[in-house]
Amino acid sequence: MSAPRKLAAILAADVAGYTRLTGIDEEGTLKRLRKLRRELINPAVSLHRGRIVKTTGDGILIEFPSVVDAVRCALDVQRGMDSRNSDFPAEQRMEFRIGIHLGDVVIEGEDLLGDGVNVAARLEGISEPGGICISDAAYHQVRDRLDVNFEDAGEQQLKNIARPVHIFHLRLARSLTQAKPALPLPDKPSIAALPFQNMSGDPEQEYFADGIVDDIITALTRMRWLFVIARNSSFTYKGRAVDVKQVGRELGVRYVLEGGVRKSANRVRITAQLIDAITGAHIWAERYDRDLTDIFAVQDEITECVAGAIEPELLKIEGGAAISRTENLNAWDLVRQGMWHFHQVRRETHFRARELFREALKLDPKLPEAHLWLGRVNGGLLAYDWSNDRAADLREGTEAALKAVQLDERNPYAHYALAITSVFAGAVERAILAAETAIALSPSFALGHMALGLARLNAGKAVEAIDPIEHGLRLSPFDPQNFVWLGSLALAQYFAGNREAALQTATRALSIRPDWANTLETLVICCAALERLDEARAFVEQMRPLEKPPDMFAQMKARRPEWAAEMTSMLRKAGLPE
Repeated sequence: MSAPRKLAAILAADVAGYTRLTGIDEEGTLKRLRKLRRELINPAVSLHRGRIVKTTGDGILIEFPSVVDAVRCALDVQRGMDSRNSDFPAEQRMEFRIGIHLGDVVIEGEDLLGDGVNVAARLEGISEPGGICISDAAYHQVRDRLDVNFEDAGEQQLKNIARPVHIFHLRLARSLTQAKPALPLPDKPSIAALPFQNMSGDPEQEYFADGIVDDIITALTRMRWLFVIARNSSFTYKGRAVDVKQVGRELGVRYVLEGGVRKSANRVRITAQLIDAITGAHIWAERYDRDLTDIFAVQDEITECVAGAIEPELLKIEGGAAISRTENLNAWDLVRQGMWHFHQVRRETHFRARELFREALKLDPKLPEAHLWLGRVNGGLLAYDWSNDRAADLREGTEAALKAVQLDERNPYAHYALAITSVFAGAVERAILAAETAIALSPSFALGHMALGLARLNAGKAVEAIDPIEHGLRLSPFDPQNFVWLGSLALAQYFAGNREAALQTATRALSIRPDWANTLETLVICCAALERLDEARAFVEQMRPLEKPPDMFAQMKARRPEWAAEMTSMLRKAGLPE
């Protein structure tokens, strides 16, 4: 009796350069791979109706009911990897190679065998890191059904496959660039400050180079006449060889600032150059060799030179310097170390960041930045449900934010920290006022706009919440944490009466982080309201194994009980009564 067979869409994937990565850090690489499977791959497979056939080391074999489902899953995984790799230097990035084939397979228990599987595995082997390679049999199933561009690579002889296979490549980076139209230039001078290269040769100095740029971005955002891309979006280019013209198109800016930092003992060398992103021409460049005690003067000089090069008649920066000053450089350095840990956005790094901010305050209790970052990190612990004592963390975060505002009322980040902690404390009116103050001080402050939208939504003002969140997303289009803000925007759109837009926005949030329960809940509500119940139930199944983070919209539900009832009704409609 012959073995049972069937036609199946097969996806094979592995990690490019896995042996090299394990050679660098075996334990860390294994931990990252397990986390990726748990947080990215498994939810994507479930969402697109796939079945994991088996895993082998860094490899995985998945069966799908259709090629369209397989390619959609592959796109979600590669896009998710793109955002997750943004915090890693090029040599430490984990990139998947993916091959997809539609073919006949042999069923052996839960396993699949035969040429259909072998071809997919060979396609994976010739796929580019971060790319997707599919056979012509698969291509003919998706070419008119998905809005992606495949590159015809012709027929190729694959190892141990009898006949040549006609293949097509989808290179994700190119696909995403094509899929994202160039953002229009704002109606005023616009700039993105890219992360400066750490030229010290010492990974321990990475925080120092990042801190320099953080301070420069903060200073630039104080210029009311300048449109400044937020730090978290410009830092998605960290560790990448960039084309300045492409950066300008993707971020929608006219100018790009880049440079490098070398710190040795008490000396620092900083190079900086300002480039016209439209022409690629260098407008201004300078090198600074100074004592570390002159670091503030160097930051001011770079900011002033950028301003003078862009708008000579506006050389005088309104509002004065945006960077807090301290006589204690050790306190300043501890804050920069804490900021670096904070931006890793992991539970353990948030706790480490808090320790560093507390240490900085012991050295300089009147340093506003230490207080505001202490407020922000406690807000992060609350938002991501990493807190061990929510009441204590909320109290410390609120007190730190209030102190930061008291010490430096012109610092927009201090008012932002107060806005976020106030949302969690239920002080929505204070949150709105704090966010509005942050924007008044710094019109290009993305987080200020997004916090205003969140606060308005919690106040039950859905229509008024949309514009500030959308403007904040324009100022920070590539922030890896945008799934939080997109989720807020989706709810605002839903209760403003635009359910289709809400569904599209929540889908964008899911592509950034597929395992965020709040996003999945919003998708369930949208799909149920639009009578797309099969999709709603699929999202319910994806939600079940996940822990739900704290409710960022508790105040909204309290102020608008009819909205809370609507959400509950849609969740029940989709089969999630609790």
